[in-house]
Amino acid sequence: MAAFASLPLTSSSLHPVVQFSPLVFSSTFVYDSSSYRLTVRSIRYGKQKFSSQINPRSLIILGAATKQAKTPAEEDWKVKRELLLQKRVRSVDANEALRLQKENNFVILDVRPEAEFKEGHPPGAINVQIYRLIKEWTAWDIARRAAFAFFGIFSGTEENPEFLQSVESKIDKDAKIIVACSSGGTMKPTQNLPEGQQSRSLIAAYLLVLNGYTNVFHLEGGLYNWFKEGLPVVSEE
Repeated sequence: MAAFASLPLTSSSLHPVVQFSPLVFSSTFVYDSSSYRLTVRSIRYGKQKFSSQINPRSLIILGAATKQAKTPAEEDWKVKRELLLQKRVRSVDANEALRLQKENNFVILDVRPEAEFKEGHPPGAINVQIYRLIKEWTAWDIARRAAFAFFGIFSGTEENPEFLQSVESKIDKDAKIIVACSSGGTMKPTQNLPEGQQSRSLIAAYLLVLNGYTNVFHLEGGLYNWFKEGLPVVSEE
């Protein structure tokens, strides 16, 4: 079933560069995340109001607010999981990750947002965020911000287009890597999750093996378990 969010949107929601003062989305719009469609129910221009009664199908913004083609990171989890298993990406717990880092020169690649990394991370970890705060101000990005805000999330994120480039500038493709995020996710099937559960670190591992990295491991349980186990942590705050 398509996911819908309905909320008021005014010109104050827009970036000053793209703000049109007399034009106000005065009632509601419906954001359909399955088709990335923004449907405006009513618009007011000055004192004049134009509503969906004029057009029963409402005003639908399809062009500028339509999401771009699917990226590798947005591939179905089933496809990602199959490749990770095929490439023998192994999951390790926090204690084994620490041992591999100390004894076998493994690099811990922390893919959390930079702010979380600075609050606390394993010593020697390298940070390249796989998702970042939304930076652009296209109609699509404005719609996404509004949809996030509806659910109380005022700092929506987007895929970091420079992720692979940044990793390649810091880590050689033959390096031994343990990819880590907050929760970790899992490739192990359970009764409730027969295909495991996707996470930022597993998405990052998928992108790495897809682009020629050959020694990629994954931190099971994520850095949540690392901190819970009381393993070494450094902060840059």
